[in-house]
Amino acid sequence: MAQSAAQSSPTAVPPDVAEFEKALLDVDKPAAEKLFKQGLEKHSPLEFMDHVMVPAIEEIGSHWDEGKIALAQMFMAARISEQLVDTLPPPAPMREDQPKLALTLYWDYHRLGKSIVNSMLRVNGWDVIDYKRQDDEGLIKRANEDNLKVLCISVLMMPSALRLKNVLPKLNPDIKVLVGGAPFRFDPDLYKDIGADAMGKSATEAVEKVTELMAS
Repeated sequence: MAQSAAQSSPTAVPPDVAEFEKALLDVDKPAAEKLFKQGLEKHSPLEFMDHVMVPAIEEIGSHWDEGKIALAQMFMAARISEQLVDTLPPPAPMREDQPKLALTLYWDYHRLGKSIVNSMLRVNGWDVIDYKRQDDEGLIKRANEDNLKVLCISVLMMPSALRLKNVLPKLNPDIKVLVGGAPFRFDPDLYKDIGADAMGKSATEAVEKVTELMAS
């Protein structure tokens, strides 16, 4: 198994983030649950997500990108984090009349970014339809049939991002599209080139953009 990156990373991270990251990389769910509960005693759910969980998961994603950890570690880290977030009630009741909001991973298999955004949206009170991983035909069919208000798309690789230029015109024109992932952080104007409505550089910014798009 790959060495725990929480111990070998040259970049200093806050102790609480490093401790939570290590529990996730060790696939130690009891330890992660204990840290999660302790964190919620000191922080609100949103503060804990923003200052501890999300930075820890983003560190794990960086380690995987650099080849420092195994794919299984990254997958289990995302899964444990999702299970912990599932135990949190939203800060406000879900609105029965909320326009439909969906989130998908497009073509790639790197689910960590999507998992972070999905968790952050739910903690902020949004009811999210999870499309899992989709290709062109599946994404177009589901989004149009569901009569979405906002579609969030996560990608990892530049070829996947560029493919969206041929996909987005086939969506219902009323659907607002928010994109995120490494290609869009590398080129902040790329989302405009492919025809998306907005781009989220981070999970927190993605929540802000979704809120704006849902209100537009």
